[in-house]
Amino acid sequence: MNEARLTSLLKELISLPKETEWVEFKLNYANPEEIGEYLSALSNAACLHNKQKGYLAFGIENKTHAVTGTSFRPSRTKIGNEELENWLAIQLEPRIDFILHEFQQHGRHIVLLETDATYNIPVKFKGTAYIRVGSYKKKLSDHPEKERKIWQKRVQSDWSAEVCEEASVNDLSKEAILKARGEYKKKYPHLVDEVDQWDDVTFLNKAKVTSQGAITRTAIVLLGKDESEPFLSPSVARMTWVLKNERNLDLDYGHFGPPFILHVGELFSKIRNLNYRYLPNSQLFPVELTQYEPWVIREALHNCIAHQDYSLRGRINVVEKPDELILTNLGSFIPGDINTVIRLDAPPEFYRNRFLAGAMVNLNMIDTIGSGIKKMFRLQRKRNFPLPDYDLSDPGRVVVSIQGKVLDENYTRLLIEQADLDLSTVVLLDKVQKRVRITKDEHRLLKSKALVEGRYPNLIVSSGIASVADQKSKYIKYRGLDDRHYQELVMSFIRQYGQATRKDIDGLLINKLPDVLSRRQKLHKINNLLSKMARELNLIKNIGSRRFSLWILAEGHKSD
Repeated sequence: MNEARLTSLLKELISLPKETEWVEFKLNYANPEEIGEYLSALSNAACLHNKQKGYLAFGIENKTHAVTGTSFRPSRTKIGNEELENWLAIQLEPRIDFILHEFQQHGRHIVLLETDATYNIPVKFKGTAYIRVGSYKKKLSDHPEKERKIWQKRVQSDWSAEVCEEASVNDLSKEAILKARGEYKKKYPHLVDEVDQWDDVTFLNKAKVTSQGAITRTAIVLLGKDESEPFLSPSVARMTWVLKNERNLDLDYGHFGPPFILHVGELFSKIRNLNYRYLPNSQLFPVELTQYEPWVIREALHNCIAHQDYSLRGRINVVEKPDELILTNLGSFIPGDINTVIRLDAPPEFYRNRFLAGAMVNLNMIDTIGSGIKKMFRLQRKRNFPLPDYDLSDPGRVVVSIQGKVLDENYTRLLIEQADLDLSTVVLLDKVQKRVRITKDEHRLLKSKALVEGRYPNLIVSSGIASVADQKSKYIKYRGLDDRHYQELVMSFIRQYGQATRKDIDGLLINKLPDVLSRRQKLHKINNLLSKMARELNLIKNIGSRRFSLWILAEGHKSD
């Protein structure tokens, strides 16, 4: 870029508002680490603001935008023996293009760092992504809503609809096409006679797997021969199944590539799905069923295929543990959160792989787009099992966990006894049994229906319908006992031994307090208990120091 163009560009930047998140002005501060962080922040911010570039200008006063000039000379700056520009490029992930310009403005030296906006993945510097919020540079992880929007930029173009120019129908598996025909007939039974008359090219166009006869990436993923995967390069279309034992050690594994329409069945057959038995309350005979509902597994796996971000070059993973399945695909969860999906029961406004998802609907691999997840929840509720867990803590990854056992008998019995509970209420109860914190409003709703007990936020599913002795004892263990019981334990200990240290009292009570409390919360409760016994009830008194407490009975309580 020539100096005249740079001068014009700088004038445009100076005329911008003072808190423009994709532009930053500096004077002379030129710490290499800081510059790297700004490259990350400005590239990410430019993406969010739909700008092609982000800018860091040295020699401009930040508040007034006055041209002051700078003594910073990036061409002379080195980190060890390495030039600044090369050092910065190595630390950025993914690699982005940026240019350092040095020029004169009104006789003053200016440095302008120009960086491309990311368009798909948050840019990290030394493993950490940054963002501009107003006039401040922040860690992107502290602003998950902004990170999610960057990931969602990917869905504006449809990777799955792109044509593999050199591929032909001969690169597709005949067996996979035959399977696709059969599934298409199941989906559209009124077209059975017509489908049998179509040649392969016509069928693939009708099923919207190909585009006007051209072989799409969707066609390779679903129907391609194993050796056809290079047509997707550098993207990867792979599924991996791993079997782990109780100690999290690998016992077996398998890798599966195209054609997914066939190999998804092979992966499914690897999952053991053992029989599981449990005894519902008030019934003489146990209920026996498989650990997992087959439809739920298939839907979760097909969703991974439909929503995987293949351009990230990663695999779809299925990890089988003794009582849990964990399925992972790369890419953000486009609807934003699982509660929105369950509440609205409607398809999102856009998809990452629109063409692929549409083909999978036509080939009977997934339900009508948008309804599958809610059906998974309904089927788990019908089985009286824990609901699927969606871990969306990493904006670039979706992790789905499906439990293969009962976690809380109270939860299971409650679903059996109250079959008319709506799904939104069951979702809240499922959170309670998994010790996931719910809001105060949600707590009030469940409490009004007598579905939970305990002191917020340490709640348990109500034991009101529990009747057998072992379940009642478990309930008492979770709920905890009356404070008077704990007070009497302390009093009895001191009567027997004459005194008690804080260590003695902790050892006496810690395992008797409710299991829903953390160790820190239990210690805090013991603090409050001792304080009340000493100050309000005058039952005991402390004769030790602040560092070493020593408790004895108060006057009037020393005799049995």
